[in-house]
Amino acid sequence: MRGRVNFNTKKVVLGGIKDYINEIRRCRRLILIACGTSYHSAVATRQLLEELSELPVMVELASDFLDRSTPVFRDDVCIFISQSGETADTILALRYCKQRGALIVGFTNTVGSSISRESHCGVHINAGPEIGVASTKAYTSQFLALVLFGLVLSEDSISKQSRREDIIDGLQKLPELIKEVLTCDQKIRDFAENLYQKSSLLVMGRGFNFATCLEGALKVKELTYMHSEGILAGELKHGPLAMVDDTMPIVMIIMDDPVKTKCMNAYSQVQARGGQPVLICNNDDEELIKLARRYIAVPRTVDCLQGILCVVPMQLLSFHIAVLRGYDVDCPRNLAKSVTVA
Repeated sequence: MRGRVNFNTKKVVLGGIKDYINEIRRCRRLILIACGTSYHSAVATRQLLEELSELPVMVELASDFLDRSTPVFRDDVCIFISQSGETADTILALRYCKQRGALIVGFTNTVGSSISRESHCGVHINAGPEIGVASTKAYTSQFLALVLFGLVLSEDSISKQSRREDIIDGLQKLPELIKEVLTCDQKIRDFAENLYQKSSLLVMGRGFNFATCLEGALKVKELTYMHSEGILAGELKHGPLAMVDDTMPIVMIIMDDPVKTKCMNAYSQVQARGGQPVLICNNDDEELIKLARRYIAVPRTVDCLQGILCVVPMQLLSFHIAVLRGYDVDCPRNLAKSVTVA
């Protein structure tokens, strides 16, 4: 964020797209296209981008986007997200959209990469080198870059001014709040000791934290080789509830936000079937902490940024389970840092 956000004037500048901002504001829709963790960062920020830009926002997996030969128009803006900038499916999707006349925006962590060179404009996420195969800081940086993108798009909106200022204030406090989350490491390790011999893990949530469930489950799969599934809490009764019993490990993310009541309903359903979920909740939510047998408390921030704090316990949980199982957390089997083959 350094150099991009002025916390005194509440102004956000993204130099790589400043010449195209007016064109982006006038577009028909935003299409976010990515794979894996980058896709989850798009899911995490879709709701905020819709709110701030008042544009339809589609989020697509690059491989599926190509398989469907999705219609793309000249007044679409297609945003391609990739840590390496060399993800094969994402590059193929970029060329497909470019041929159809769409404006191409790249979000990458690698200067001079294929995506950064072939885009009309773009944003460097400034995550720094990430050596481990499983993306962690790149996810956070992509998430933040997309939030900043939304703030830039809404800069001329008077009705969004108060919301923008709240988000910018939240961004300023974020580094200290992440440090606070990291103090839960020993508690998370204790939970890992109870989980590492299990064969499956369900991660449930909704609203801004659905993407956190998807990303947390992906990290568990990548590092621990344990089956894990991110589930939208609203879909619980449409099948996943059949898997819940007193032996199924479950993590539920319930923040004090507009979907809390609905999440609490899902929590009650899980408990009624004998489930004993570990809750990730706000550290000042005394009502929920009293209800929970096991919980990880994270600090409160603006609802759209809460996912940045909530994903950290899932990343640490994955790390500790992998270590307890004796696996190399930096080099998971069968995976590569950059997927350059479609």
